[in-house]
Amino acid sequence: MSLKAHFQTISIGVLTCLLVACGGGGSETPEPEPTPTPITDGGSSQPNTDTPAADIIYQDPKQVARFLTQATFGPTSTTIDELTNQSLSTWYQQQLTFKPNYLLPVLNEMTALSTSEDAITLLELEATTVGFWRHAITGEDQLRQRIAFALSQILVVSNGGGEILTDVPSAVAYYQDLLIKHAFGNYRDLLEDVTYSPAMGQYLTYRGSKKGNPETGRMPDENYARELLQLFTLGVVELNLDGTPKLDGNQQQIETYSNVDITGLARVFTGLNLDNVLNEQSRSVAFSAPMKIYNRSHSSLEKRFLNSAIAADTSAANSIDQALDIIFAHPNVAPFVGSQLIQRLVTSNPSSAYVSRVSTAFESGVFTLPNGDKIGESRRGDLSATIAAVLFDEEARNSQGDNDGKVREPIIRFTHWARAFNIAYATAEFQELLWDTTGPSTLMQHPYRAPSVFNFYRPGYTAPGSLTGEQGLKAPELQIANASSVAGYSNFMTYFVFLDQTQLDINEVNQFFADEEIDIDTSRAPQSFVADYQQEISLVNDSQALLSHLDLLLTHGTLSSATRQHIIGVLAPLAKETEQEKRYQVQLAIVMIMTSPDYLIQR
Repeated sequence: MSLKAHFQTISIGVLTCLLVACGGGGSETPEPEPTPTPITDGGSSQPNTDTPAADIIYQDPKQVARFLTQATFGPTSTTIDELTNQSLSTWYQQQLTFKPNYLLPVLNEMTALSTSEDAITLLELEATTVGFWRHAITGEDQLRQRIAFALSQILVVSNGGGEILTDVPSAVAYYQDLLIKHAFGNYRDLLEDVTYSPAMGQYLTYRGSKKGNPETGRMPDENYARELLQLFTLGVVELNLDGTPKLDGNQQQIETYSNVDITGLARVFTGLNLDNVLNEQSRSVAFSAPMKIYNRSHSSLEKRFLNSAIAADTSAANSIDQALDIIFAHPNVAPFVGSQLIQRLVTSNPSSAYVSRVSTAFESGVFTLPNGDKIGESRRGDLSATIAAVLFDEEARNSQGDNDGKVREPIIRFTHWARAFNIAYATAEFQELLWDTTGPSTLMQHPYRAPSVFNFYRPGYTAPGSLTGEQGLKAPELQIANASSVAGYSNFMTYFVFLDQTQLDINEVNQFFADEEIDIDTSRAPQSFVADYQQEISLVNDSQALLSHLDLLLTHGTLSSATRQHIIGVLAPLAKETEQEKRYQVQLAIVMIMTSPDYLIQR
């Protein structure tokens, strides 16, 4: 029997429509967020400048929660308490030092549980999923994991196609580990590792690409060459440092490349394939190591692109190195990558000045933190400096009004809940519902399982027929929002918020894994993803205190008075004598907040 049989929709009569943000329905505008008042050593703090006057130390827990919302997979009571009255700069520096949590060890852990000599088990196939939920929810290296997840939506590889990248889980695990490894490194180094990764070679079909053959008409595969320029580095039009399009003398946008450039660049990536020696051991081993160059398949012709040329007879390794240097040197890279990092962490519609400041940090490879310490190696493309510029900019730290913020990604909403309410065990191996959250009945988004190389949503997406669309505002996450996904998200969160260990039949769980030839300790299964609401239950008799507490944890003080009063009105007539009744009130309040526009829009 599938564990999915345990999924049940709990009807609570509450469904707040996300599409309010798209122009449907009506809602009171959330109360404006108070301007942060950092403790300083004198003068005014300008965290995005090279010579800041003072560090940022928030006395207001709401401001701390807002920062942690942008920089982690969700604030918790503990992390808010720990960072209140403490230096944000020091927190950032500490995050850079934490040991990374990787996915390949999780795959090895899942593989060791198999009792089958031949077939790959379901847990091996879902190891990257199990590892993602585990690390995102419980990992100490929160900033690294969050940035790696953001990078996975720029440099997209997906295991949702049902082919080799699904059947060989080491491929995507190894690839995502590269993103985790380079999250604070240099974007140029990341591009090189991505280029040699078997997962990208497989996903964009240049693995095994051979030099052209005029007699047969064979041409080098162009997929990677095209997406490397269009999606990973430059975009389709030339940009100013502030992310605005450059214009020619006729006030027209200038294309960054042509198909001739793609044809020339495609020759660079011929001759790459799995290491045959490793492949003889197993496909799993071969897909978890860099691809090898086979010179007999590499094009020896001149490779001309982006007004540059790589000479004929240049070796494959040197061709790749030169090509990546040429592309990386393009001035588009800084604003193209920087603006998307801003979108993933802070706001969908950053000002041109914000993008310019982040691009400057990318270009210089260094950023001065509010405490005066410098971050970065002064090498162009330094991500630790770029990310610091994103998070410490004045537009990140101070509310910018009605156009501020972004729609929270569905995955981030779920991890936020799990972290905020201290789930007992982030063991997705016991929650089959988390093995695939791509559909409209769940989250419409699953880690490492985008529907295409264009990610779940495009960075420039504007919702048609919406109020935000009429204003020309970008809202990428709304590309996966529709009537079905809104209801699906509500039901999905309701299931987990109300999850109780008594809902799981341990005998059925044991039988499930026995049938799948998986020898796993199921003692933690009954408490898997069961939240701890004891702190919230203690506040139930004071509904205002309960809502203030949930407002801090979930909406960093932006819960509107209308939403607050509505929830209090719903809770008021409910019984609250027994522990179970109090728990129900807490769960109901959480679902109502997490399906409200106040929560769904991260400001």
